[in-house]
Amino acid sequence: MSLSPEEQSVCDAIGGRSAELVELAGALIAFDTTAREVGDPPRQEAALQGFLAARLRSAGAEVDLWEPDAATMAGRPMVPPGLDFTGRPQLIARWRGGGAGRSLVLNGHIDVVSGEPREAWSSDPFTPTVRDGRLYGRGACDMKGGIAAMVFAAQALAQLGVRLNGELIVATNTDEESSGAGGTALVQRGLAADAGIVTEPTNFHTWVACRGSEYGVIRVPGRPGHAEVRQPDWRTGGAVNAIEKAAVVLGAIEALRARWAGNDAYAHPYVSRPSLLATMARAGEWPVTYPASCELTIAVMYISAQADERGGGARVRAEVEEQILAHCAAHDGWLAEHPPVFEWWPNAVMPMQISEREPIVATVRGASADIGRPGRISGLDSWYDGATLTQLAGIPSVGYGPPGFDPEGVSVAHMVDEYVPIDGLVSCAQGLAVAAMRHCGVA
Repeated sequence: MSLSPEEQSVCDAIGGRSAELVELAGALIAFDTTAREVGDPPRQEAALQGFLAARLRSAGAEVDLWEPDAATMAGRPMVPPGLDFTGRPQLIARWRGGGAGRSLVLNGHIDVVSGEPREAWSSDPFTPTVRDGRLYGRGACDMKGGIAAMVFAAQALAQLGVRLNGELIVATNTDEESSGAGGTALVQRGLAADAGIVTEPTNFHTWVACRGSEYGVIRVPGRPGHAEVRQPDWRTGGAVNAIEKAAVVLGAIEALRARWAGNDAYAHPYVSRPSLLATMARAGEWPVTYPASCELTIAVMYISAQADERGGGARVRAEVEEQILAHCAAHDGWLAEHPPVFEWWPNAVMPMQISEREPIVATVRGASADIGRPGRISGLDSWYDGATLTQLAGIPSVGYGPPGFDPEGVSVAHMVDEYVPIDGLVSCAQGLAVAAMRHCGVA
C-alpha cells in the first residue's frame, strides 16, 4: 500500500513545518518534570500540561485537564500508598470525529528520569539544544519527542481540515517512570478507545508486548554475637552471620533464573525470558557484631504467560517464594528452621501482550512503511503505559515512536546526552498522522 494523495499532502505539510515540531519538542524538554518519590513537591508538570492544553484547544480539541483525587485513587493498581496528584494534572483532549469510524488514543508520559549528573552533559539537560541534526535534552527521546510528534500530528490533521470519521484522542499523563499511577488515573477518568498508540521511542518498530515487574525485599535472619570471639554451633546458641546466609538466598535466585532460562515454556517471540536478580543489599548493626539480618531487594521481570488470572503477579510471586524457600531448606540447616521472609512492594506493574492480528498492528506497520520507515513487530523488556491501556482499560495498544530504545543497538533513553534525531521526529509525526487517518477513517 502507498500513501493516498490526502495522506501525502499531510506528510508534506508536516515535513515543511519541521522547525515548528522541533520547537515544540524543545519547549517540552525545558519543563522540569523529573520523576518523583511519594511526598516530593510538584515540579513543572502543571505548567507543561497547561501548555499542551492551550495548544490542543487552539486546534479545536475538547480538553479535560484535572488533578486526580488522592482518596479516589488510593489502592488502585500501580498507585503507591500516600501518593497524591497535587500540582500534577492529567490531560485528555478529543476531536470527536464526524462519522462511525473507530476511535484512537495517542498517549505519552510527561515525566522524565533525573538529569543528574548535570555536569556530565555536553549541554544542560533542560536546555534543548540542536547539534548535528539531533535534539538534545532530558526526555528528548523518552518521551517528550514522542509527545511532540503525536500532538503535532493531531494538530496538523485538524489545521489541514482532515475530517476523521472516528474520534481522535490525545492523552498525556504523569508518573510512568516512577510507578504507573498516571496511566491508572486516565483509566479511572473513563478513557476509552478502540485502539491506542503509545509514542515511546521504539525506533519505528511496533511493540505488541512488554514484561511486567514485581519488586520486594527478602529478609534473611541471622543471630547477633561478638565478631571477635569464637562462636559455638548455632544449634547450641552460637551467632549466625546473616550476610553469609544471604549468599544461600543468592544461590537460590541464580538457580531459579537458570530454571527459567532453560525452560522453553518461558520463551517469548518479542521480549526476553523472565529474569530475577538482587538489586540492593542492606545488613549489619555494628562492625564487631554478627549481623542480625540481611535485606535483599529483588527485581522480578515476568512475561504474560506467568501472569495470574487478573493479569498480575500473584502467581510469579508465589513461584519465587516457593522455589527460594525450598532451595534454602535443602541447602542450609539454619535457613530450614529460620526461613527468609518476603515482603512485596504494593505498586507492581503488569505484563502485556496483544495479538498480532489486532487491526492497529497492521495499520501502524503499514503507515510507517509507507512513509519510508519500515519496522518489525517487537516488544519492550521493561514496562510502559501500553500495558495499562490494554489491561486496565481494554484498549489494545501498541508502542510506536522515534528512535531511542533499540534492544539490538545502543539505547539513548535515560543516558547522559539523551537525544532524538530530528528526521526521526518528523517521520514519527508523519507516521502517526497516517495511522490515525487509516484507523479512524477519513470522511
